[in-house]
Amino acid sequence: MVSNETVAVPVPRGNYIPATRSGNTIRTAGMTPRRSGELVVVGRVGDRVDLDRARDAAALAVTNALAAASTMLEPHEHLRCAEMTVYIACAADFTRLSAVADGASDVLAAHPDRPGLPARSAVGVYALPDAAPVEVALIVEAVTR
Repeated sequence: MVSNETVAVPVPRGNYIPATRSGNTIRTAGMTPRRSGELVVVGRVGDRVDLDRARDAAALAVTNALAAASTMLEPHEHLRCAEMTVYIACAADFTRLSAVADGASDVLAAHPDRPGLPARSAVGVYALPDAAPVEVALIVEAVTR
């Protein structure tokens, strides 16, 4: 699933803000696959969550991160992605981390404002907030159109 859906900026589920800006650099908090505040997928990848659902979850998580980053832009600016970290809660024997992260990369590649593909890390972890299968954090630049 490549998603260009417009989403509301996720409401923080703790004591933090969705995004910060210093100069032209914008950093997002880790975003999970939530729609209207609710996780749409829960569980570990390779256990309760298959690869296709994990890719879809990564796509939604990066869409949420883009929404958060976009709130930091001035009207004449757009985003250019510099770095993306995709955390994947996965079973001990699951090794297709890059394939999961490709779900997020596909959204960036197809995004209407073309933020571009960033450098990327895909990191397997034991657990994420509220049993989310993925969490995506972006570092982007605000670029003048």
